[in-house]
Amino acid sequence: MKDQLNRTVSILQTPKRIVSLVPSQTELLVDLGLMDTIVGVTKFCVHPKQLRKEKAVVGGTKQVHFDKIKALKPDIILCNKEENTKEMISELEQIAPVHISDIYTIEDSLELMKMYGELFDVTEKSQSIIDEIKMKIKAFDELMTDQPKLKVAYFIWKKPWMVAASQTFINEILSLNNFENIYQDVNRYPEIKLSELKNKQPDIVLFSSEPYPFNDNDIKEFKSVYPEIKVIIVDGEAFSWYGSRLVKAFDYFEELQKSI
Repeated sequence: MKDQLNRTVSILQTPKRIVSLVPSQTELLVDLGLMDTIVGVTKFCVHPKQLRKEKAVVGGTKQVHFDKIKALKPDIILCNKEENTKEMISELEQIAPVHISDIYTIEDSLELMKMYGELFDVTEKSQSIIDEIKMKIKAFDELMTDQPKLKVAYFIWKKPWMVAASQTFINEILSLNNFENIYQDVNRYPEIKLSELKNKQPDIVLFSSEPYPFNDNDIKEFKSVYPEIKVIIVDGEAFSWYGSRLVKAFDYFEELQKSI
C-alpha cells in the first residue's frame, strides 16, 4: 500500500505489532480498537493516560532508542513527516516497514484514518470515526455562518517567540474557527518579534497549551507590551492533534467561540 508521501509500504499481512512515534496517531490507534497491537510509543503519547505504563516507551518524536524499537520486533512503525526526522526514518526502515503521514488539512486527516482502517483491518471503525468528525464539522460550520472573522496570532513557543503560519494543520483549524491568521504570508513555524504585532494588529492572540505550556504569567508578560490585545490560552491538542481527537475538538471550539 501507499503512505501519504506516496511511498510504497510493503506489508504482506495485517500488522499485529505496532510502534507509533506520533502522539495523535497513537490515540487514533486506541480509538480504532488497536490497543492490544501497540507495542511501542513515545514519551509524548499521553492519551490514554495509562498507555505509557502498559507499553514500551522508546523515546520522543525527534530522538528514539533504535535498539529498544528493534527489540520489540514491530511489524510496522508509524511516523509523520513533520514530527519525525528524515534521519530517524532512514534508520527505522532498517528495522521494519515505515508508514509516514503528511497532514495539512482535514481531508488529509480523514485520508489517514481511512488508510489505517484498511491497513489494520478496522475499516468499519475508521469509517465510523470519519463520519462522526464530518458530522461535527457540518454542525460547527452552521454555527459559524454569521460569526465575524477575527484576526489572530497563534503562538506555539516562547524564547524565541514562534507562531503557527500557513502550511500547517493549525492554520486549517484556525480557518474553520473563522480566524484569519495574521501570519498567513509565511510558512510553517517562524520565529517572530513581539514588536511585529503592532503593525499586524490582531484582534486576539492565542497562546497554545502545547508544545510550550503557556500560563497566566506569560499572558501578563505579553500584556505589559500590548495591554489592549485580548489573549486566550487555548487547548493545543484541539488545534494540532489531527486524529480521533477531532471528535472532541469541535465541542471545544464551540465553547471557545462562546467565550470570545
